[in-house]
Amino acid sequence: MVLVLNGVLQDDCPMDTASLFMQHPIYRDYAQQLLNIPTKSVGPVGLLYVGQREMAAAAPHDKNINIIGTDDATTCIIVVVRHSGSGAVALAHFDGTGVDEAVCTMVARVQELALGYPEGRIELQLIGGYRDPQSYGEEVFYNIMQSFHKHHLEIDLTQACVGELNTVLRGDVNCPIVYGVGVNIKTGEIFPAAFPERGPDRELRDARIFMGAQNVLDIYDAALGMLRIGPFNYDPLRGADLWLAQSDEFLLQHLSSSPDVEPPHFAMHMRATIRFIQENQFPAITVFRDNRPRYYRRDEATGFWSLVQS
Repeated sequence: MVLVLNGVLQDDCPMDTASLFMQHPIYRDYAQQLLNIPTKSVGPVGLLYVGQREMAAAAPHDKNINIIGTDDATTCIIVVVRHSGSGAVALAHFDGTGVDEAVCTMVARVQELALGYPEGRIELQLIGGYRDPQSYGEEVFYNIMQSFHKHHLEIDLTQACVGELNTVLRGDVNCPIVYGVGVNIKTGEIFPAAFPERGPDRELRDARIFMGAQNVLDIYDAALGMLRIGPFNYDPLRGADLWLAQSDEFLLQHLSSSPDVEPPHFAMHMRATIRFIQENQFPAITVFRDNRPRYYRRDEATGFWSLVQS
C-alpha cells in the first residue's frame, strides 16, 4: 500500500489505465504538458541510450552523461524513477519481462545515488504503451503498477502518459504519439525524444532480446562511470538464413507486437540483429572473452563511448 497517486496513498492499485484516469483525471493534464513539448533529436555526445529490456541510473554530477533516453516504444512502457532531493534518476524500457526484479533494482540504484543528499521523495513517470489492438500495453502497465505497489517505499506517480493519453487515430489505426523520451540528468527535465545513434554494441544488445532473455540488464556502472554490457549467452538460432530470406513485411508481421505502427527502420534493425546472431552463435566465446563484460568509457575528446581494451 505504498503507491501514491495525486498525493494520496493508495490501498489498491489501478487495474488499468482507464481506471487510473477516471479516478485521477489530473494525469490527463500532466500527460498533455509532456505532449506539448516538441520532440528533440538527441545526438550521441553525452547520451546514455537504454534499449528494450535494459535500465540505467545516474546522478546529476555524473560528468559522462547529460541525457539518459530510449525510443521505439510502442506497446512497451518507458519508466523513469527519480529522487526529488538529489536528482538521481533511473530509466528503463519495459516490455513486461523481468519487471519485478528491475523495479527493485531501479529504486535501489536511485537510493544509492541519493545517499548524502537532502531528503526527497521517489517519483515515478510512465510513458508509452499506446492503446494497441491486443492490449499488450495494458498488460505491461498493470505489471509495472503492481511491481511498484508492492515496493516497501512510498512512490509518487507524477506522470502517466500511457494508454489513450499516448494514442492518436491516423486513418483507422491507433498510433503512439510519443515513441521515446530523454531525461536531462542535470535538470530532471523529461521530453519526447528520438535517437538517431544508439551507442555501442547495438546488435549484441538486441540479440539478447531476440533470443528471449528473461531479465532487464543494468547497463551503467555509475561508480566507474562506464557503460557495461554482459556477459550473457544464448542458444544458437536455427533457421537464421530462412529469416533473412523473408520480406521486410514478413519480418514486421511476425517479429513485432505492433506491426502497424513500428518505425520505418524496424525490419532493417531486425536483419542486422539476426545476422549478428548468425555470426555469433555463442557470444560467451566470441564476444565475452573469459566471461568478462564489455566496458565502455566516455572519450573526453570526442564525447563518444569507446571500448576499454582488456
